[in-house]
Amino acid sequence: MRTRRGVCYPKDPNMCPAVKRRRLEEVAGGDSIGRRIMFKESPQIVAGGRDLFDSLPDDIVLTILCKLSSTAACPADLINVLITCKRLNGLGLHSLVLSKSSQRMLQVKAKNWSEAAHRFLKLCVDAGNIEASFILGMIRFYCLHNRGSGASLMAKAAIGSHASALYSLAIVQFNGSGSSKNDKDLRAGVALCARAAFLGHVDALRELGHCLQDGYGVKQNVAEGRRFLVQANARELATFLAAAPSAVVPSSWLTWNPHRHVGGSGCPLLSDFGCNVPTPEAHPANRFLADWFSDQTGNTPGPGLRLCSHSGCGRPETRRHEFRRCSVCGTVNYCSRACQALDWKLRHKVQCAPVERLADEDGDNGDGYFNGAGNGHGADIDGNGGEAMMEES
Repeated sequence: MRTRRGVCYPKDPNMCPAVKRRRLEEVAGGDSIGRRIMFKESPQIVAGGRDLFDSLPDDIVLTILCKLSSTAACPADLINVLITCKRLNGLGLHSLVLSKSSQRMLQVKAKNWSEAAHRFLKLCVDAGNIEASFILGMIRFYCLHNRGSGASLMAKAAIGSHASALYSLAIVQFNGSGSSKNDKDLRAGVALCARAAFLGHVDALRELGHCLQDGYGVKQNVAEGRRFLVQANARELATFLAAAPSAVVPSSWLTWNPHRHVGGSGCPLLSDFGCNVPTPEAHPANRFLADWFSDQTGNTPGPGLRLCSHSGCGRPETRRHEFRRCSVCGTVNYCSRACQALDWKLRHKVQCAPVERLADEDGDNGDGYFNGAGNGHGADIDGNGGEAMMEES
């Protein structure tokens, strides 16, 4: 027997979707709960004729979103929540949620950069997120050529004791980035490095150690510089072991190995003493810079400007001959001694070789060289040969 409403009619696979929906609406009648269940119009939980999600206080939802934002592994974790419904979109952009955003949640890819991404980072900055201040400051300073605004954002993060921001401002002071060579402030760079080193920043510890060994911006103290380099190596090893507590430590990491193996994915962690560990992960801001100036994007620092040769840095020159070159081969240049030391052990040690170099057309040899000494490649902290030393031209 066929009912008047056609519930028992045979299903027609060719039925128009609009007709099918109209017939199902007749079956559901005017019951809003029945419509939600039948058409799956909302993922919200329905019980007792009311929506349980709507009954949750905003404070509880904000607490959940703050936890999500602080532990997100990528931006998509929060974006997928924002597009769920209007309420979650409004609460997800609350200043409390944005202020808790994790470093991974803010890692914008250079190929996906847009005005929307810029606005989102600015919202996080306005909410008081110092990680967003540093990332957006680096992007504006080096990629968008907005030096004043970028430096201000990095300074804002540095005031909040952001170690990477302190170290980046130290590099700016050491090189006089965004200004002229005469605007370098070595003492300010050392002071910023010391503050970042106090907060445990590994590159700042390494940079400060080299400055003390070389007497660069500070009174020379070889023993104290060596101590800072030992601290940098030990802290980097401790960071890796904390991130992977169940990892089995190969004996090659902790035993003397004066000759680094050629090839492989390892980067010497205790590099000054011949020990190796996996390459440390670069900060999202540095990855953005490296991707922004890669061959795929087509963005360039500018005519005659170069990038730091350390693959994990990504910093470009802000004026010609800002970075220093290797005095042996003259084919690589670095923004800092820390980048030079890391790249030397990671890659350049097996590639560096004396070559015939022509003088620059304008007669400018740059701000300086990493000059060789002794065996032609400089001397590292234990005197067994290593990266070149910094010297002003």
